[in-house]
Amino acid sequence: MLVLKIPKEQKQTVIHNIQSYFDDELSQTLGELAAENLLDFMLKQLGPTIYNQAIRDARAVVMQQMERVDEEIYALEQSVDLRYRD
Repeated sequence: MLVLKIPKEQKQTVIHNIQSYFDDELSQTLGELAAENLLDFMLKQLGPTIYNQAIRDARAVVMQQMERVDEEIYALEQSVDLRYRD
């Protein structure tokens, strides 16, 4: 199972944002512990999907770069004249 770890300061910011969202959009007060539990739940639920998409995106970028490198290397090849000259 993928365990996502968020730096403490960043996690506190996200928890505050969750609390603000609940207050502003849902007119509900959400305590810090409840917001942290919700964040942990969402990370467990969404984390693997987001992680896998990031891996696919990174793989696509690497493959594009490899194609460019292959083209650059191919361009360095020199033609070979194998005809016999007297």
